[in-house]
Amino acid sequence: MLQWARRHKVRLIFLGTPEFAVPILERLLQDGHEVVAVYTRPEAAAGRGQRLTQSPVKRLAVERGLRVAQPTSLRPPQEVERLAQLQPEAIVLAAYGLLLPQAVLDVPPLGCLNVHPSLLPRHRGPSPVAAAILAGDEVTGVSIMLMDSGLDTGPVLAQRQLSIRDEDTTGSLTMRLAGLGAGLLSEVLPRWQRGELATQPQDEAKATYSQLIAKEAGEMDWHLPAPQLWRQVRAFQPWPGSYTWWRGRRLKILEAIPLPGGGGEVGRVVALGAGQPPAGVVTGEGVLGLRRVQLEGKRPLEIAEFLRGQRSFLGSQLPQPR
Repeated sequence: MLQWARRHKVRLIFLGTPEFAVPILERLLQDGHEVVAVYTRPEAAAGRGQRLTQSPVKRLAVERGLRVAQPTSLRPPQEVERLAQLQPEAIVLAAYGLLLPQAVLDVPPLGCLNVHPSLLPRHRGPSPVAAAILAGDEVTGVSIMLMDSGLDTGPVLAQRQLSIRDEDTTGSLTMRLAGLGAGLLSEVLPRWQRGELATQPQDEAKATYSQLIAKEAGEMDWHLPAPQLWRQVRAFQPWPGSYTWWRGRRLKILEAIPLPGGGGEVGRVVALGAGQPPAGVVTGEGVLGLRRVQLEGKRPLEIAEFLRGQRSFLGSQLPQPR
């Protein structure tokens, strides 16, 4: 029994950076795999003070006493050699944030496995979770992919689906997918090591690509339909956030709901009836009911509490994107 257990523990390097990658690394450690190094992005400035902040993956790796590497690129030959000297059987990647050159892909005999939070080939690229919400997808999932030199184009080892809930944001859905991906990888990795899995090439005709989301993308365009704006609010939570302007200050829309009806000037804040949020904004199609907002420099508030302190908000005209 002990020999069987040893045979199915993989010597690997883990590459990951944000919260999405943390449950995946935790599961690899829980399963007893030999994680010889953790690669993560260098510290980045964050917050108002622009302090250098460790990635969530680095915090976990340091806590567990794992070897940490933070190169700015894996393309230099010396970085490839340093990685190869660790003699990994496999590399596991989850939202690392740097492209892997072919020289790195060629190092591990079991290849480089990527835990990608979409049902490939749909939503390749850097923002698959937000893209699924923006597109109005009812189902998403995770894919375990054998990496090649393309952007999320490698053959797929396994996939698992997950329904998208109306209340899901990119933040909440990302963590649900992380747990799903951790469990799926736990099943896939030993089977891949034993040669029990075949890869399935992706159907290029069905491929779609997500894009990097710019900070400015969160500004609300009230001429869009209410359901589209509702998806934007959810997709851009927690980053970059959805916002409009009121009295020269940024007003974040934290929670909202699309409602039928409308009429009136697009961008006008209107009172809503019983059983609905007390205020909404007229859009190009329907009304976006406001549930939670945050005025610049203030704390988040339920819309009813916000209105008690800002009575002139009702009836005001919100601007179009600058």
